Amino acid sequence: MSRFSSREQLGALVAGVVLIGAGGWFAGSQVHSPADAAAAHQAPKAGPVTVAVRRQSLTATVVATGSVEFASPRPLSLAGSVGTGATAGDGASGEGEQRITKAPVAGTKVEEGDVLMTVSGRPVLALSGSVPMYRALGPGASGGDVKQLQSALRRLGFDPGAISGDYRQGTAAAVTNWYTSTGYEAQKPSADDQQQLGQLQQAVSAAQEALLTATGDSGTETGTQGSSGSPQPQSSTDAQVHQLQLGSARKTLDLANAALSTFQASYGTKVPAGEVVFFPKLPVRLNKVTVKTGDTVSGPIGTVTSSDLEVQATVPGTDAELLRKGMAVELTTTDGKKAQGTVSALGAGAAPSTTTDDSEGSAGTTSQSTGTGAADATGTDTASATATGTSAPVQLRISVTDPGELADEAETAVKVTIKIGASDGKVLVVPLAAIRTSSDGKARVQVERDGKVSDVHVTVGLSAAGLVEVKPSGSTLKQDDQVVVGE
Repeated sequence: MSRFSSREQLGALVAGVVLIGAGGWFAGSQVHSPADAAAAHQAPKAGPVTVAVRRQSLTATVVATGSVEFASPRPLSLAGSVGTGATAGDGASGEGEQRITKAPVAGTKVEEGDVLMTVSGRPVLALSGSVPMYRALGPGASGGDVKQLQSALRRLGFDPGAISGDYRQGTAAAVTNWYTSTGYEAQKPSADDQQQLGQLQQAVSAAQEALLTATGDSGTETGTQGSSGSPQPQSSTDAQVHQLQLGSARKTLDLANAALSTFQASYGTKVPAGEVVFFPKLPVRLNKVTVKTGDTVSGPIGTVTSSDLEVQATVPGTDAELLRKGMAVELTTTDGKKAQGTVSALGAGAAPSTTTDDSEGSAGTTSQSTGTGAADATGTDTASATATGTSAPVQLRISVTDPGELADEAETAVKVTIKIGASDGKVLVVPLAAIRTSSDGKARVQVERDGKVSDVHVTVGLSAAGLVEVKPSGSTLKQDDQVVVGE
């Protein structure tokens, strides 16, 4: 008997045929003609790119990077020499080279009456006043600078007498007491002044003696007639000669007295031109110092500022056109510290009044968003770009009204955010790319509904962060509608 029955052999044969057929079908399905392959790789039919309409609040801002600085910078220098002609032997500075014996210290807060520095052992003192120091002040001087010196002395507790603008003995005494309170002596007359005073006094004495001699030669100055024991009358010629000598002696005495009086009018305690610096407003801060102990005094000593903080920045002209003086500003450091400020100046008037070689300029700016329909802001001053509609940079100064966390952040970069407008609650917004302009100049958006695209006319409002407020004509646009932003 055979191992397999004929029926079993037939089943195996049929199964083999089926397997071979299935393999052939599979192999055939994987083979494509070149035309089929090209058709399979074609891109799908293009359609519009759409974005949903949203309803949200919108705030437009100008964003820039600024540098925190102390406000009102101004150069510091001396108006003249310290001392008033004293020699080195007097322990004070003379007309020769003057050297700094104690340099000012950067960061120091200077109050009225403080000693800024010393030069050749003499103090340089700070006072408040609008008239700059430009000369030595002493007996005989008068003017607005003397008057503000007298006012300062009175504020410091040293009474100069009347605030008259005339430097008299009361002012000199107040100056002496003021210097003593700082640990220094007021500038007394120099040895040369004392010598000159002595010479003038001797000249007066000599003139007086000459007049007495000339008077004695004639017996009496009033004549000798009618007096008992009087000498014989002089001849007419002798009398004329004597009168000439007497007149000359009187004139010499008058000149000597006039010279002595003129010199004495300016003789006494003085304030040398280099020993006082008047500041329009105190206190000030020594921001930068360009000298050190041992240097000679020539040129600027450094820079002083107020204790107030400000931020210097620049913005593109297109952004500056949206800004107004008085706008509120938010300031943020890289580590998250915040403070509030106010736009105080734009354009040329915003530039720092003083710059030094090592001063750092404001950092560059980037505008993250601009407004095209910003609400009105407080103030009337606007920035003027070098050309209308250009992006020429415009200087911006921001007053830091409340330094808060920025109190110790001078010379630090900060993010400057200025709010220029906000929507009235939640409004319909679309991407800027969705806005199109018709031939009649009207704005429109394209809305896709049920595979069809239609135009909807809109009024464009506030723009910020790549979005723009739209107000449709009628009720033809609503939240979640799909607007076309590309093809």
